[in-house]
Amino acid sequence: MKAIGIDIGTTSICGILLDTQSGEVLRSYTENSDAFLNSCAPWEKIQSVEKILAVALDILERLKTEGADVIGVTGQMHGILYFDASANPVSPLYTWQDERGNLPYKDTTYARYLGSSSGYGNVTDFYNRENGLRPKNAVGYCTIHDYFVMRLCGLKMPVVHASDAASLGCYDLLRHRFDYDYDAEITTEFKLAGEYDGIPVSVAIGDNQASVFSTLADEEDVLLNVGTGSQVSIISDAPVAAENVETRPYFDGKYLIVGSALCGGRAYSILKNFYSEILSYIEPTDDNKVYSLMNQMLAQIHASSLLVDTRFAGTRSNAELCGSISGITTENFRPSQLTLGVLEGMARERFDMYQKMSLKKCGIVGSGNGIRKNAALVKMFEEKFDAKMKIPKHLEEAAFGAALFGGVSCGIYKNAKEAQEVIQYG
Repeated sequence: MKAIGIDIGTTSICGILLDTQSGEVLRSYTENSDAFLNSCAPWEKIQSVEKILAVALDILERLKTEGADVIGVTGQMHGILYFDASANPVSPLYTWQDERGNLPYKDTTYARYLGSSSGYGNVTDFYNRENGLRPKNAVGYCTIHDYFVMRLCGLKMPVVHASDAASLGCYDLLRHRFDYDYDAEITTEFKLAGEYDGIPVSVAIGDNQASVFSTLADEEDVLLNVGTGSQVSIISDAPVAAENVETRPYFDGKYLIVGSALCGGRAYSILKNFYSEILSYIEPTDDNKVYSLMNQMLAQIHASSLLVDTRFAGTRSNAELCGSISGITTENFRPSQLTLGVLEGMARERFDMYQKMSLKKCGIVGSGNGIRKNAALVKMFEEKFDAKMKIPKHLEEAAFGAALFGGVSCGIYKNAKEAQEVIQYG
């Protein structure tokens, strides 16, 4: 049997066709959505809903021609769009990168006033309501992937999985309800939302949970994902309270404990941009050449005495926090030391997050391009966690997880454990 998984990301949309027995990805398409819209407000990060839907539907139609037994959907969490009584979008997508929640409000910020984070959907809605920006004909709002499922199944209101509900903020994990006046049907189950062209469609799930579901087959492992952002994720039977650590709903009554680094692989990209600017004064260059030079630096050095804090974009709880470079001497202020220092800072930040979770795990699993394309970073993680890293063979982690979730929802798999048996590691 075959399952389609669609992942609506921030910059690109991915779709796969999965052989549900072998775990082989039979077909994969990834397209840039080119959906960002210009804004006069520097803190506003918005996208075109119709552009996103057009690309996602085109990918789905191409995959559907090869036959499918279920469709699973996931996507960028936290962001929201408004829709009217006819389920038409009446706003852009306010993405998870939107910073209106960090603007001043009653001697604090909108996000802190709600006890949440900027970019989270309920914080965005709160700002819009307080400033008269909520569309007058809006009857509700949801994530972009919840809305895609609405459109596929002809729904007027979304059925929201707990993994998405929690991403909106102000969510009670134990009672599965909001401490904010957001009204939606919430489910914690593997559940179908309806059908599209005769094919069952499961409710949408958060991309963090989807990626974990498709990579972390052993709950005694730690998942390290490095992309533009970055997460350290473990599975727990109970919520965990710690600084800069978030408890999210997972599946089968379990919880996902997540530490999120806002820079993630972007920290290394920032360093690449720094080198690129220097080199551009000499001759035109490209990213591949600069990354190659950085790899050459790393091959010549085994330790850095520079202490680099890579929280260049702050943290979810402290947007004003800045990164730093310390321990500079006349001997160590060198490009090779700085390059290795940034990688060590990235690994240290994630290991510190894991330690705050206070749950001992045995192994590590890596995912994301920041892991797959940077052997030096993999080595850093292996040294920090004292474990050999496993990396899944499939590249499309979130789309793969959505396909597996769909497979459980429609009965192709008896349960989550059986679905995860098809995951293969390199």
